[in-house]
Amino acid sequence: MTTTVLIVDDDPVQRRLTEAMVRRFGFEVRLAENGVDGLATLRAGGDIDVVLLDLVMPGGLDGIGVMAEMRKAGLDTPVIVQTSNGSIDAVVNAMRAGAVDFVVKPAGAERLQVSIKNALRVDQLEEEVRRMRRRASGALTFKDLASRSPDMERVIRLAERAAKSNIPVLIEGESGVGKEVLARAIQGSGERRGKPFVTVNCGAIPENLVESTLFGHEKGAFTGATERHVGKFVEASGGTLFLDEIGELPLDAQVKLLRALQEGEVDPVGGKRSVRVDIRLVSATNRSLLDLVKQGKFREDLYYRLNVFPMTLPPLRARREDIPDLARSFCARFAAEEGKRVRGITGEAMGLISRYGWPGNVRQLENALFRAVVLADGDELTVAEFPQIAAQVEGFDVRIPPAPSRPPAADVPEPVREIVRVEVRDPHAMSLLVEDTGEMKTMETLEAEVIRFALQFYRGRMSEVSRRLGIGRSTLYRKLKDLGLEGEDKADDAAA
Repeated sequence: MTTTVLIVDDDPVQRRLTEAMVRRFGFEVRLAENGVDGLATLRAGGDIDVVLLDLVMPGGLDGIGVMAEMRKAGLDTPVIVQTSNGSIDAVVNAMRAGAVDFVVKPAGAERLQVSIKNALRVDQLEEEVRRMRRRASGALTFKDLASRSPDMERVIRLAERAAKSNIPVLIEGESGVGKEVLARAIQGSGERRGKPFVTVNCGAIPENLVESTLFGHEKGAFTGATERHVGKFVEASGGTLFLDEIGELPLDAQVKLLRALQEGEVDPVGGKRSVRVDIRLVSATNRSLLDLVKQGKFREDLYYRLNVFPMTLPPLRARREDIPDLARSFCARFAAEEGKRVRGITGEAMGLISRYGWPGNVRQLENALFRAVVLADGDELTVAEFPQIAAQVEGFDVRIPPAPSRPPAADVPEPVREIVRVEVRDPHAMSLLVEDTGEMKTMETLEAEVIRFALQFYRGRMSEVSRRLGIGRSTLYRKLKDLGLEGEDKADDAAA
């Protein structure tokens, strides 16, 4: 979705000139002839991203008055003030009123473009910070999931209804679509707002520790139980328990989970009496539980206990309207975290990422933006920062710099001379397989890169990593040790 700029100016000539300039920047434009009309447009909720506001206007509501009314109405759209009076007093008054920048008429094209991009970047970063704070405090709401996709809007409307009751919710969807974020919004919009939100990744718990992890254990209950552990059910009591990848639970653990849900109490391992719990249950899966029931891998009675209020999150490729907003949000956050002066994403790059299929969904998009920000040398992300994506989308081409020059053919032994003549024509394969020096990477290096990427992509979930790579967990841990990556699984667990 293109950025929309609202121009509020009583001078028709200046309004037309500014409109033409802003459209050349690639932005959509809305116009208002005075402060009253401009404020009405903002209150109507027309997806305005930036306001270009004239400071001096007739009609009883000037620029300062518009910003005061915006504050009263809770409208936090960034405002750039423009006026022919460039005095220090005017600048100070505008900034105190809430403007993020100030330009003097007639503003040059470059100055105005930079001002708009800076305003967008600041707004996106502030919104991302606010969202992260609300998530940490258990106060995330459905406003934080604002979407332009009809399919996603339908899911949000369903979730809003579920949040008003204590009904068990089952969220289905591919990996990386944001099932946990939706679960947090359900909690943050209901009566358990601000209460504990406990996440359990059922696929990452060893089978012999499932009961202890969920229901707790007493000291000395088994070998290694050196202290008492209350378990996730008790931790979440009064709040919400989010069981992610519920389809990965072993059958014997499903029996005990069913009893805990039916009776509202748990039996700690080694305990003498049951413990009452009060939880809101939200489950999630990237597999079809009904298919697992038919295959005998999931209990039918537990399925009906969980599948009371089902909803399916659409994959990112089915809601491409949300990609620009998500990308800009990630870009602002990572630029701040990495200390990079990246103000935004070029139109061509945005077109690229909007056309890509994103099999890893929002998580893959987030990782791609992280990498792009780290690679960026300029103040905007271009197609060059997304070489792997561009190689898979028709119509885009990223040229990889040529390898360093080779020694003269006369100085190279004959067998090597034949190898030098081989030309790698696939730039995507070249970027994956060839070092910066132009030489092929070793098998050990390639294996280390694949495992490191898998750890980051699946957020340190070792069961998921081993399953996706097609190796056992013990083999994965051995390879981590052999390749010197032992610390990275812990780092990814902490990041997750």
